[in-house]
Amino acid sequence: MLLQSYPYIICLLIVLSSAITTCLIIPQIIRASHIHQIYDILGNCRKQHDQGISRLGGVAIFISFIVTFLLPGFPGEKFNINYLLSALIIMFALGLMDDLAGMRARNKITIQFIVAFILVIPGDIRISNMYGFLGIYELPYVLSALLTILLIMLVVNAFNLIDGIDGLAATTGIFVNGTLAMLFIYMKQYELAALPLSIVGALVGFLKFNITPAKIFMGDTGSLLIGLVSIISAIKFIEVNKFIHASPLRVYSAPLLIIALLMGPVFDTIRVMIIRITRGISPFTADRNHNHHRMLKIGFNHLQTTLVFAVLNVISIAIVLFLGDTSSSVLLCFVFLTYLFFNGFLTFTIRSKERSIT
Repeated sequence: MLLQSYPYIICLLIVLSSAITTCLIIPQIIRASHIHQIYDILGNCRKQHDQGISRLGGVAIFISFIVTFLLPGFPGEKFNINYLLSALIIMFALGLMDDLAGMRARNKITIQFIVAFILVIPGDIRISNMYGFLGIYELPYVLSALLTILLIMLVVNAFNLIDGIDGLAATTGIFVNGTLAMLFIYMKQYELAALPLSIVGALVGFLKFNITPAKIFMGDTGSLLIGLVSIISAIKFIEVNKFIHASPLRVYSAPLLIIALLMGPVFDTIRVMIIRITRGISPFTADRNHNHHRMLKIGFNHLQTTLVFAVLNVISIAIVLFLGDTSSSVLLCFVFLTYLFFNGFLTFTIRSKERSIT
């Protein structure tokens, strides 16, 4: 097989072709959005721009991703491709409908559950074993299915919610999927690497038009897709890591590595939902209480905020990889405390700034 014979060349071609395809499509989308006046909703409390900008960048991301992933015929036996494609297309339709006309949170959650159900039950993409993480090994089928469905929905919404400033969701998606792709390549799981590599290329091409000042947004079409591809790749990584003691890769706890990779968006999502619930409002109510909004409030710009979150992600991964001999529960505490300390720093800085003004 071509992929097995020239893996590094093919992997590089996947990223390049996906990036180039995105770069070719986005100018046409911007032009069409200008002609038909299809712009982001002005006045939204979560938005940081004061002019109409197309939010259909996710369409270009989806097209370049799906073509690059499927055209070479790499998925093979690694994915139950019919169910994977069905889930991706449904999620794309959900995002596009929300970008064009808006949808109620209840309807979005229902469709996300359907997507997760398709992937987990007939598609059999699920976490079946924790491989000793926190002392947990084989999971009963029902618990495995429920846990995976909840994780898929959590990560999908986490990426959707961090898409509030230029470049953040795309950069996070590149880091998460790029890391998983490199691990797959190192493990010689090239077919699995094709999935995250395809989205990495698409996001690299998108960033050219999304770095401040943004010419286009990815919208829900893009952020939901990034979240879905990220969690599918993460689940596949956990499932192929059944070699904990035998492999030279020495990933002592694949689940912990995935937690470290996804902690940024997931931590912020859980934090804001808890705050909303304690205030007696819906956890799906839009606001400007996300950490990226709080960083803007204390004076960081979009690019600086994105870079700070990238550094936090690197620190989390470094904790897991360089302290691999430490118990998983201790490492989990270290990763969690990193984000808890960062959140405390933001809270202290904002309150200090507010007191100085008053």
